[in-house]
Amino acid sequence: MTVENIDTVIVGGGQAGLAMSEHLGQLGIEHLILERYRIAERWRSERWDSLVANGPAWHDRFPTLEFSDTEPGAFPGKERVADYFVEYAQVIKAPIRCGVEVTSAEKLPGQMGFRVETSQGAIEARNVVAATGPFQRPVIPPVIPEQTDVLQMHSNAYRNPENLPQGAILVVGAGSSGGQIADELLRAGRKVYLSVGPHDRPPRSYRGHDFVWWLGVLGKWDATALDPGTEHVTISVSGARGGHTVDFRQLAEKGMNLVGLTMSFEDSILHFADDLGDNIAHGDNNYLSVLDEADEWVERNGLDLPLEPEARLIGPDPECVTHPIRQLNLKQAGISTVIWATGYAVDYSWLKVDSFDERGNPIHQRGVSSESGVYFVGLPWQSRRGSSFIWGVWHDAKYVADQIAIQRSYITHHNSTQTS
Repeated sequence: MTVENIDTVIVGGGQAGLAMSEHLGQLGIEHLILERYRIAERWRSERWDSLVANGPAWHDRFPTLEFSDTEPGAFPGKERVADYFVEYAQVIKAPIRCGVEVTSAEKLPGQMGFRVETSQGAIEARNVVAATGPFQRPVIPPVIPEQTDVLQMHSNAYRNPENLPQGAILVVGAGSSGGQIADELLRAGRKVYLSVGPHDRPPRSYRGHDFVWWLGVLGKWDATALDPGTEHVTISVSGARGGHTVDFRQLAEKGMNLVGLTMSFEDSILHFADDLGDNIAHGDNNYLSVLDEADEWVERNGLDLPLEPEARLIGPDPECVTHPIRQLNLKQAGISTVIWATGYAVDYSWLKVDSFDERGNPIHQRGVSSESGVYFVGLPWQSRRGSSFIWGVWHDAKYVADQIAIQRSYITHHNSTQTS
């Protein structure tokens, strides 16, 4: 069977793979994107029905293409975001093959390049770019046994309140996904418990600008990686219903039952940490720190932005925070469903190279792997805080594409010396 040859194979047809394709195309580097489903498939089939982008349309996009039918300050829905990437692929004429699964990629013995095995045959490539993103394998902590008489699902399997069985619902995780899902369930008339762990809680907007603008002018998007082990800070922010600041106290006032970090399960009883008050206070401190920095920046630069003293008003702690529930009998509480909004793990089992640490995370510098010819795009904190955002991926991809071009120039020079 004939083996296809290509300079660079990009694995993944989401935002990272498409951004990589644009930059490689501009550099004249032959490449091919392999996507096992559809372009931006996770936006369509692994998110809840009402999901919208967490950033406004003017910001959460590639620099080279605007949302043509969305107001700049609006938050596009998940289908519109997926359609945006399809449109983008057409604009840049991305060489993409959908419905092709990559089963393995390993180094060619004794020579440069890799053999990439796919569901449609083998490909040999000088470079492999892993652009599968950080949301590869949903993580459900092994707390509640599977045989327990309660439906357990990851947030990627949740669609809408109507598809859940009758009864109360526990949502574990109060980041963007958990907070929005819990809020939607409460608005649908369901009894909801929300397990709140440590988190950051930025203002949705302040003094006339969205928080993404403030993080930009304050230089926070370009912050380098945090200390080891703190790269994945949970952020509670929402673009739902036009965008709003997440306020757990207000959710409690509307009937939501807040509990601390979910810890263990024994004899039908779920136990929570005694940290709810501390976690809420930490979120408040983060919120107020952004306001402080914004006020200082406005004064220092002499901008005429409206004062917003009411933004600093924080209500009293509700009963569930001052006297938190430390344990819960799921059956007695009528809980029929537990939704784990507990994030994802990477899965590079298909990439057979020695460039991962003991936890399976890539060993790299700004996406350049320790294995020559292997690159990564779309990693959290790949180069800075903004790396996980659409525009941040675009800039990271440009750097990686430039590195591929630089390596090509060295190989070209070597080849020329061998033939002269």
